[in-house]
Amino acid sequence: MEYLEKYTTSTPHPAEAGLPTLSKLGNPTVPDNLDIKKVAAAWIDELGKAAAQTNVDGVLALLVDSDFKTGILDDDHIPSASGNVIPVYWRDFLSLTWDFRTFEGTPAIQNFLQARLQIAKISNLQLGPVSLDRPFPDLVWIQLFFTFETEVGIASGIARLVPITISASQPKSLADDLNTGDVTWRAHLVFTNLEDLKGFPENLGVKRNGLPNHGKWEEQRRRENAYEDRDPTVLIIGGGQSGLDVAARLKALGVDALIVEKNKRIGDNWRLRYDALCLHDTVWFDHMPYLPFPSTWPVYTPAKKLANWLESYVDALELNVWTSTTILDAKQDQKSSVWSARVKKEDGSERTLKVKHIVMAFGLKGGTAYVPKYPGMDQFAGTMLHSTEHNKAQDHLGKKVVVIGAGTSAHDICVDYVDNGIDVTMFQRSSTYVISALKGLRLLLDRLYSENGPPTDVADRLNASFPNLMMAGMAHRGAQGIAEVDRDTLEGLNRVGFKLNMGFKDAGLYLLASRTASGYYLDVGGSQYVIDGKIKLKSDSQIKEFTETGIRFENGGDLEADVIIFCTGFTDPGSTMRSIFGDKIAEDVGETFGLNKEGETKGLYKQLKYKGLYSMMGNLSMCRFYSKHVALQIKAMEERIFDGQKYSK
Repeated sequence: MEYLEKYTTSTPHPAEAGLPTLSKLGNPTVPDNLDIKKVAAAWIDELGKAAAQTNVDGVLALLVDSDFKTGILDDDHIPSASGNVIPVYWRDFLSLTWDFRTFEGTPAIQNFLQARLQIAKISNLQLGPVSLDRPFPDLVWIQLFFTFETEVGIASGIARLVPITISASQPKSLADDLNTGDVTWRAHLVFTNLEDLKGFPENLGVKRNGLPNHGKWEEQRRRENAYEDRDPTVLIIGGGQSGLDVAARLKALGVDALIVEKNKRIGDNWRLRYDALCLHDTVWFDHMPYLPFPSTWPVYTPAKKLANWLESYVDALELNVWTSTTILDAKQDQKSSVWSARVKKEDGSERTLKVKHIVMAFGLKGGTAYVPKYPGMDQFAGTMLHSTEHNKAQDHLGKKVVVIGAGTSAHDICVDYVDNGIDVTMFQRSSTYVISALKGLRLLLDRLYSENGPPTDVADRLNASFPNLMMAGMAHRGAQGIAEVDRDTLEGLNRVGFKLNMGFKDAGLYLLASRTASGYYLDVGGSQYVIDGKIKLKSDSQIKEFTETGIRFENGGDLEADVIIFCTGFTDPGSTMRSIFGDKIAEDVGETFGLNKEGETKGLYKQLKYKGLYSMMGNLSMCRFYSKHVALQIKAMEERIFDGQKYSK
């Protein structure tokens, strides 16, 4: 199949530019008797010495020396696929920069260390688990975990040391134990991550409330949630998984937070969507902070079951929530930086809350439903809906339905129609990346997130330790393997005219989801419906106009419809931000979703351009991991240990 074969050649692909392949390293030989713990311990020892002396050159000597930049995330840039330059990365999450940064190349890392090494005051480095990993035949590294302290924090790190053939350009290390035979070991990648703040541990385990409570708990909870005599420190707008996770993290750190949710019940953001909705991620990927799903939980969670879980999560963790509450507007005092947020409660009463921090947790659905405009739409005599307005297939028994879109929602809705005996056609506007949930996605996730995988917190650190600039290459190779296990499905889809792609820069699902959160389908059976013709497919022309009875296409064809459903996603969440904060703040903040050229999110999980304003969104996995980072920043500001200077160069 031409579509698939062109992605599975042995020629290096441009997405692989960020990989430290053995050919780039001089084709070194890794000794069979290599003492990886000895090498790792020597590297940590040298890093500790250099950090204690704030010796930037000493730290750089432990890293690969390279000025190479992939440019892989530039839309119009294609990196070299055949160059022999070894890339080097340092990714930091808050521990050294109070930001989320990826530094690529020695010059960028040098500038970062010169600016922050002395301020951070790294100390007490301790080596953790060490392993020799070979994810692909031409990739090998010593992976080591470590912990360390900064002036204000307790942090973790992961480094990957690659073997470089000793030469004039890559001489031996000054530390003898980093040289083995004709090989010297240098870090191709370092990841550093803030875990906790010194003196302010989470109230977990032995830190939990140890006092008995006889007959007082119910009234205490009522008063805590009512805010009759106080304002919260943090206002969280939105009670989906992103809002709940941040609230749980803040509560563990002793920060008073209130969630306002416009729906009647927590979980309604899942409960009130179409009946056929089900998570396509696996349960091990989706655990929430402090309260993982029980071992009896299904691998794929039905939306309504998740909705009930979110509601029970609030009760179990005693989070403060006002449901049926709408935020009307929010303004910031320029002198004090305090926010005045006006909310309207279920009984119609209004309350102005004075808060130091606001977390926007309204997710991608914070944007308005996007419906593309076509001539003649006002002439269509049938029913026209966005997927957010759709409930269940039985609402349209005996009707002809056209679903515009070919992503996850479109497939779920089409399958539901077929299962209820309803005539449905999927109109595919552009190509889609398809990966099977049962085989392909498991191949992608199971190494970290599975029944036999590492603990979730360890898996999260490992996952985060790969910068997206490097992950493009790993993901491209993974996508080839996934395409092979999904070959029968992909060939079947190609045969019936379903347009396919291999994701952004041919790197599969990961970067595509991170950049746009659209354009893919995690196949849980819908693809076979398309292949078998149960879901009719229209993909050979674009829409010209709507008619009274349906859709007319540019190639002259007509498609009759009684019901048309747009599965076309959402506008930017900035539209909701604009309605709450006004035009100026929305324009100043700009985009909060997607990736910048470093591969980091444009505006999520960190303070935006206004003091005390944050944006929080993502799937359950992202919210679980990054919610702690949001909470740590807020706690650091409340305790006046946030140094106020993000490294922005």
